[in-house]
Amino acid sequence: MRLEGKTTFVTGAGQGIGEATALRFAEEGAHVVVTDVNAETVAETADTIEAAGGSAEAHELDVTDADRFHDLVDTVAEDRGLDVIVNNAGVGHPPAWIEDTDQDVFEFVLDVNVRGVWNGCHAALPHMKEQGSGAIVNVASLAAIFGLPRQAVYSLTKGAVLNFTRAVSSEAGPMGVRANAVCPGFVTTDLGQQFFASRSDPEAARERMEQRYDLRRLGEAEEIAEPILFLASDESSWVTGHGLVVDGGFSTS
Repeated sequence: MRLEGKTTFVTGAGQGIGEATALRFAEEGAHVVVTDVNAETVAETADTIEAAGGSAEAHELDVTDADRFHDLVDTVAEDRGLDVIVNNAGVGHPPAWIEDTDQDVFEFVLDVNVRGVWNGCHAALPHMKEQGSGAIVNVASLAAIFGLPRQAVYSLTKGAVLNFTRAVSSEAGPMGVRANAVCPGFVTTDLGQQFFASRSDPEAARERMEQRYDLRRLGEAEEIAEPILFLASDESSWVTGHGLVVDGGFSTS
């Protein structure tokens, strides 16, 4: 059991990568604090974990609310300690040219994807530094490395997450805290489906996307949860400041 006896905290755990990560952490023996802006879906994640014999607690959390984030992390850390935090919660936006992107869209995506990760690290770091250990995993994206056309705001925010992760690693490493990011390619989550749904021919758009990957298919949430588990566990004890690309070969094409 790679996370036995550890307390882990996962944002955006009501669906997709966050849900898959929470389930996988529980299978490896962790107590999982699952959070999401959607109270109903995150409760279902916790119920699934407990029905399988795992340990979980669910909390509604808007990651842009710094005070709420700090209060929740403080409570968890004081009650059980805090070994791992996965800042996964994120949003996308419909494809649009930069000059056609609405300011409200820009502000919303920036707020969730950047401020949310900042808030999570800001809340967790004091506890991890004090105990002299901890693992932070931030979910970035392949867009952090390449920058995608008509996905400028998303690319901007995920690039920020990746470079911020490196800064956290530099600051917190001397205190025994590791910080890494995972950079997934296109994954068939609800967020991914929304991207295709915005196209005139969703099925054709998906087929074109699949052909851009060496493996000729898109990723699954569970295939991102495994690398997150690796970065969260002691198996990656000498890995920090790294952006792990998990993209089915997209970046080699």
